[in-house]
Amino acid sequence: MYHVRFRDPAGSIRDGEYDPATDTVAFGGEAYALSDPAIDVLAPSEPSKIVCIGRNYADHAEELGNDVPDRPLLFLKPPNAVASHGDTVTVPAGKDRIDWEAEFAVVIGEQCKAVDAADAMEVVAGFTCMNDVSNRDDQNREQNWVRGKAFDGAAPLGPVLATPDEVPADASVELRVNGETKQSSDREHMIFDVPTLIEEITTYLTLEPGDVIATGTPEGVGALSGGDTVEIEIEGVGTLEHDVRVP
Repeated sequence: MYHVRFRDPAGSIRDGEYDPATDTVAFGGEAYALSDPAIDVLAPSEPSKIVCIGRNYADHAEELGNDVPDRPLLFLKPPNAVASHGDTVTVPAGKDRIDWEAEFAVVIGEQCKAVDAADAMEVVAGFTCMNDVSNRDDQNREQNWVRGKAFDGAAPLGPVLATPDEVPADASVELRVNGETKQSSDREHMIFDVPTLIEEITTYLTLEPGDVIATGTPEGVGALSGGDTVEIEIEGVGTLEHDVRVP
């Protein structure tokens, strides 16, 4: 099953069931075409926090010249970082390098703490796509990565929430910039899988409904430019698209 959060023609925010065959979302007996300019697709949840995983693909660690971690590397993105499918993301001005990072994202369905890996999928509402937009200039100068990772619009999410049964265990993850493939991998290449990540994170943090875990990016990261169009496609989920603006 697929869900889409959207703003209807009257301006009300709705959570409807999405039909990929017709590209429509149904709510309250009405069906809305997502191509309708009166419909705004919103991020699939309103997280209190996004817990991100660093270096969760060995090939990405290698391209950055870093070691593979022996436990998940965790950092946070706040709610102001969330952007939606179809948005134009304005990145910080005056930076030499703002990178794309395609990520397989997990949306949490219930408040949870101290979850065992064996039970972890019980707290998952579904999966979506995310771009961990990264300001490398400042990321490389600070330890907490607030300037590097937490700026407004630094976490485009969407377009849909796909329940776990819709998404293969080896789902492909691909990123395209202006139609050219830049990243191509699959979730089986993760060093730490989703249940392991949930167990580790909830050892320290309480996760709330709608919170997001961004599970890391494969190799192929690179610099964005003003006017770029980014597409992140995850098998079984769909394609998140957003534009980039450099002020």
